[in-house]
Amino acid sequence: MNPDPSRAPETEAPEAELPQAPPGAPEGHDAPAPVSAPGPGAAPGPADADPAHGANQAAAKADDDPAAAYEAAGEELQALADRAAKADEYLALAQRTQADFENYRKRAARETRQAQERGAVKLAQALLPAVDNLERALEHAPADEDDHFVAGIKHVLSDVVTALQKAGIERYSPEGEPFDPTLHEAVAQQPADGAERGTVVEVFQRGYRMGELVVRPARVVVAG
Repeated sequence: MNPDPSRAPETEAPEAELPQAPPGAPEGHDAPAPVSAPGPGAAPGPADADPAHGANQAAAKADDDPAAAYEAAGEELQALADRAAKADEYLALAQRTQADFENYRKRAARETRQAQERGAVKLAQALLPAVDNLERALEHAPADEDDHFVAGIKHVLSDVVTALQKAGIERYSPEGEPFDPTLHEAVAQQPADGAERGTVVEVFQRGYRMGELVVRPARVVVAG
């Protein structure tokens, strides 16, 4: 049978040639799997981990090294000691500030009290001559209980003395007491029957004081 000349003769397709392994390479299942480059979205492998992984490895190595661990503990101990020293410094500063404020408060209170005492003393020294004159007027006033003028003088004297007492100033009359130069002013010395030598036998003018402070000493006559 003659072939149809209109049809092209059919040719067989050549077989694909497989890549040949280099000589000496393992064949079959023993051959290593081919390594392909990671794609753009592929997850990083262990080698591509972040730097913290390397720091952890270094810390693990330091834990395994006693010298490195001792050095790290020493640095932490020094940091704690520095913070404790700073805290002690702040505490001492706060204590000094509190002590200074307490001293200032006491000094201010003392100065205020002294200023008030000085003001009261000046007021008393200005009023005492008037008090002395009122007492002299009463000494020479008639002993008439119904005399309104004398009663008025007594009320005025009582009011002034009460005002001085409210200011902390009190009067004293040392008759019969031993003479004290810090409280008394001797205007005369004379013998007195029945009185011990150095004793106040007569008071010419009463004294006034504020606590331990003598506003005006009492003027007295002392037994000689």
